[in-house]
Amino acid sequence: MQIGIFAKTFSGTSVEAILMAVREAGYAVSQFNLSCAGLASMPDAVSEKVLRKIRAATKASGVSLVALSGTYNMIHPDEAVRARGLRQLGVVIAAASHLGIPLVTLCTGTRDAEDQWRHHQNNADPSAWHDLVTEMAKALALAERFGVDLGIEPEPSNVVTSALDARRLIDDMASPRLRVVLDPANLFETATAEAAAALVRDAVERLGARIAMAHAKDRAADGRLVPVGHGIVDFADFVARLRGVGFDGPLVTHGLSAEEAPSVARYLRAAAT
Repeated sequence: MQIGIFAKTFSGTSVEAILMAVREAGYAVSQFNLSCAGLASMPDAVSEKVLRKIRAATKASGVSLVALSGTYNMIHPDEAVRARGLRQLGVVIAAASHLGIPLVTLCTGTRDAEDQWRHHQNNADPSAWHDLVTEMAKALALAERFGVDLGIEPEPSNVVTSALDARRLIDDMASPRLRVVLDPANLFETATAEAAAALVRDAVERLGARIAMAHAKDRAADGRLVPVGHGIVDFADFVARLRGVGFDGPLVTHGLSAEEAPSVARYLRAAAT
């Protein structure tokens, strides 16, 4: 299993410096964000010059890029906002293809017009699911054209809130390009350790071979996000269950400081041993 980290954990816009920091902190792979190259996360264009810089930095650092962030609000209440996001997603997908990055990560969205990670009561309305399916079909057409997979992540604030929702969307879309990013700390908000473990077990079993990447965050029983290894997520069990369904891909941490990164790398390597 490959232990990785979000590149934007490390500040700056020098791609080589950021990826060298990733390597020095103990990570072999990274989920990249185009903001690390001085662009917007969802840009209107990516020049060949920027692509060359990223390629050179990955070669110099020895860090492989396993995913590229392509998040926009896929069910924003304003159709014009969704259309702009889809155009920018096409730019990100094309960049991922040119860079040999196999996965672009998505945000399945919310009816909140201001924050794509904030829950809205209308997320449960059937129209929200309809809009997601419509938007996802367009995104998957782009992914198919460029030979890149798309990763959805169950997230309590978005339309796809659970492993059950993710499975439903996979079945609705019927595309092998639609994969899952599984973060155990996103499967619950408040829970006992036993309840959290049960949710993780169900998610891994339900999603199985569709899991393209795992994320590593941790959460206390009262819902607070805490440093990896200090919450109720049993990462050794999570890794074992992932391996049980044949997953041996990237386990990527985020939501931590650059100073915390080396100790989290050591913890995750031990959990994956």
